Amino acid sequence: MGTVWIPGAVRLGGGTVGGPMDSPELPPRVVWHTTESGAGNAAFDAVGAYLIRQGSEPHLLYDPTTDRLGQFGPLDRSARALRNDGDTRTNRTGRVCVQIEVLARAATPFTGYWKPGPNFRAIMAAARSWGVPDTWAGRERSRTDWRGKGGHFGHVHVPGNDHWDPGKIDPARLFAAAGGATAPAPASRPRLRSVVSLARVLAAARTDPAAAQGAAVHRADALPVEKALAAEGLLPAEWADGSFGTRTLAAYAAWQRRCGYTGADADGMPGRTTLERLGKAHGFQVTA
Repeated sequence: MGTVWIPGAVRLGGGTVGGPMDSPELPPRVVWHTTESGAGNAAFDAVGAYLIRQGSEPHLLYDPTTDRLGQFGPLDRSARALRNDGDTRTNRTGRVCVQIEVLARAATPFTGYWKPGPNFRAIMAAARSWGVPDTWAGRERSRTDWRGKGGHFGHVHVPGNDHWDPGKIDPARLFAAAGGATAPAPASRPRLRSVVSLARVLAAARTDPAAAQGAAVHRADALPVEKALAAEGLLPAEWADGSFGTRTLAAYAAWQRRCGYTGADADGMPGRTTLERLGKAHGFQVTA
C-alpha cells in the first residue's frame, strides 16, 4: 500500500473527500490542475476555503513559490476536482487518481519559475509509492489513454472535462525536481499467477466444524486472497496464512466497503464481484 497522508502536509477541511475507487485494477495516475489564481499564503488559505465551499476538493493544494502543501483527503480515496465522462466517474478511475491543484495560472507554466522543495519531493514520493511512473501520459481527452495508461496527466487530458490547465508545464523539470528513484511503468494488467475458487474461499471463511476440518484443502485458494488484502494494507502480512480467520473476515469486510458496499453487504464473506475486483488488481483469476 502506498502513502495515504503525506508527512508535512497541512490538513485542510475535515479529512474526508470522496469514496472508494471504481476501477482499482487500472493503472495509477496523477492529475495536475492550476487554480488560475495568484500564489502566497493569503491565496493558499483563500483557495483552500473556496474549494471546500464548492465541494470540488482535490487531494492536494500546492504553492510552487513557497513549497507549502495542504491535503484535503487520503490518497487512496477519490477526490472531487474532475467532471464525470458520461457514466465514467473520472475521479474514481485507477488504483489511485491523485489530484493536485497548483496555485498558478495555465498561461504562465509554473515549472518556469517555481521553487520546488521538500514538500514537492514528498508529493512525488507519494505518487511513486502507488506505482505512478514518471511519464507524461495524456493526450487531449483520449479515453484510451485515460483508462489504459499510468502516469501524469493534465486536467486538459481528462475526458469529459473542458479545462485547459495546467498549461504547457515542462514534464522533464517536474520529474527532475522530484529527485530519487523513479517508479517503473506498470503493465496495463498484472499477469495472472493463480486461479482461486470462490466456493473454496467461502468454505475456508466458514467457522463450522466441517469447514474447519477441510481448512487444509482450501488453503491454496484462501492464501492469494489474504496476500492481496495484505497488499491493500487491510491485513497484517503475518496473518496471511491461508486460514481465513476472523481477522481476514474483518479485512475483507473493509475491502467490500472500499468497493462501495455497506451494511449486510459488507460482512466479510467474499462475493464474486468483489473477489474478481481484488483478483484483477493482484493477479489471480476467480472461478466458481
